[in-house]
Order: sequence, then C-alpha cells, then structure tokens
Amino acid sequence: MRHGDDWAIMFEREQLMGSWVSGSEEALANLVCARLRPGKARLLIGGLGMGFTLSAALRTAPADATIVVAELVPQVVDWAKGPLAHIFGDCLDDPRVSLEIRDVHDVIDGEAERFDAILLDVDNGPDGLIHLANDRLYCNWGLRAAYAALRSDGILAIWSAYPDELFVRRLEDAGFAVEEIGMTASGGEQGPRHTIWLGRKSEAAPQATPAPMGR
Repeated sequence: MRHGDDWAIMFEREQLMGSWVSGSEEALANLVCARLRPGKARLLIGGLGMGFTLSAALRTAPADATIVVAELVPQVVDWAKGPLAHIFGDCLDDPRVSLEIRDVHDVIDGEAERFDAILLDVDNGPDGLIHLANDRLYCNWGLRAAYAALRSDGILAIWSAYPDELFVRRLEDAGFAVEEIGMTASGGEQGPRHTIWLGRKSEAAPQATPAPMGR
C-alpha cells in the first residue's frame, strides 16, 4: 500500500513493514556483522522485505562477504524491482548478492556448516502468523537445522515484533548461547519496541533428540 511517499507491506490488516521506519531491520544486520569472526563470511538472509536488512549487511559486512537472500513470495521481488526500486537502490545488483525464490527453511535444511550467519525476518515473530509453515523455522528441530547449517561460532539472528521467553529457552535447548536485544522500531528512543535474538553456535553440540511432531 502507498500513502504519499510512504509504502507499507500488509498481510490482511496487519502491517508488516513500512518504508518510513527501518531501524530494527537494519540493526538485525549491523549487530550480526559486528560479531562476525575475521575472514570471508557467508550470510543467509531469510526474507527480502523492503531490503533494509540486505542494504545494512552490504554496508557493514566484510568486503569479500557473500550474501544469499531467500524470499518465498515472488511478488516481493517484483516490488523490489518495480514500485520499491527507489528504496532498494542497486543492492540486488551487488555482485556479493545472490537471490533465491525459495523458502528459507529449504535453504537451511540438510546443510552442514555452510553459513557464518543466518538472519531471519520472515514473519512477525517466532511463529507462523503470515505463513504457517514458518513454524518449521522456530520449532525445536528447525532451530537444530539452523545450528547444523552454521559454521563454528556462527550466529543465528531472528527479528521479532515482541519478546518471547519460551522461544529463548528453545534457542538455548538447541545449543545456542543467546543474547536478547530490545530496541525501538526506529532505533531511536520513542516508538514500538522490537526484539532481536542473537544465538551463537557454541562449541558443545546439543544433545540429539527425536524430531517432535509439533513445537
């Protein structure tokens, strides 16, 4: 939707993202890149959105980093090249970026130590509000799949519109050392607060457990 110079991505009556505020989406990348270990890095971004996380990653990641972006909805990519092109600029043309029209779960699943960081902003939080299958990313076995796909000392970063203590426990149970960061949507002092979780892949692998039927 458009109002004047402002754009919003909506899910029914739920506003998912607005062009006038981008602080927490940019912070998702900035916080990760500040914590990457030295050396060439490979990042996976789940969810293209309005490109704020990708643009921030291109600014703050090492110059020789490679960034894979997985976007489930083809229309989002069409918007990025159409009415939202002025927001995206040339970030999709950057040679460090490869774009895949795929469920980010499918990019993660079955991988072994492929990424130095996985950044997820695919829903309103650690649940399947927009796409029920997103639950696969946040359930116990989905988090273990992300753990396996990360290289040693890698980071799983997750954006959320709200805090969730039970989800923090699931991250820890999957083997991550968790840092929770709260901030306003704008990154300033006023406005709605969002949550970013940074899960560092610890040296000790989590205990193997049978894949549960649910969460």
